[in-house]
Amino acid sequence: MPEFVVPAESRSETGKNVNRRLRSRGLIPGVLYGTGKKAVAVAVSPGEIGAILRSASGENTLFDLDLGGTRRKVILREFQREPLRGQLLHADFYEIALDKVLQVKVHVELEGTPVGVKLQGGLVDFVTRELELECLPADIPEKIAVDISHLELGKHLRVSDLKLGDKVKVLDEPELVIAHVVLPRAEVAAEAVTAEVATEPTAAEPEVIKKGKTEKGEGEADEKAEKGGKPEKAEKKEKK
Repeated sequence: MPEFVVPAESRSETGKNVNRRLRSRGLIPGVLYGTGKKAVAVAVSPGEIGAILRSASGENTLFDLDLGGTRRKVILREFQREPLRGQLLHADFYEIALDKVLQVKVHVELEGTPVGVKLQGGLVDFVTRELELECLPADIPEKIAVDISHLELGKHLRVSDLKLGDKVKVLDEPELVIAHVVLPRAEVAAEAVTAEVATEPTAAEPEVIKKGKTEKGEGEADEKAEKGGKPEKAEKKEKK
């Protein structure tokens, strides 16, 4: 990994007009922060910061900020770009101690072609593209390389499946899905339609009213009632 040293100069004035004058000199404004230390306004070259962002470890690169001949080990905390042309407008730096853990976000990179894609016609759905880690500054990985060649159709790769060693702790939830293999949308839609047709209720058959003893019995009871007789009570037979 190359060692980066970024020259910086302190600045006492702030504001839009000052920032415009800085940019006309080929510099951008920034701020240096540190735990228990007063924030320092600085100016740096956007080209130097751009080189760091294009490096393998990107925004998680550790480098030296040379401020008036004094070097401070820092990491990029935030940076801003111009929306249309992507030019750097501002950069903030955080001074670190090599013996204290940091919390950083690291990009995930998928490796291999899943079995579910090769043999089962699926597609890879890349769900989580970066993870938050806690580790010492020297142990920050450039990326999190994940082999997904074993994934079958419908299977998931979760945070709990990662093996990153004892020096790195993942702060995201263990059940968080990183990637899974799914059916193409057209096939999913076709299966949904098929399932819907299969579960549609069939038309109910008309109920057939059976005539016979029940109808005759009711007629006899009505006839007795007309003659002043009392309707017979149904006898309950006890099962022995």
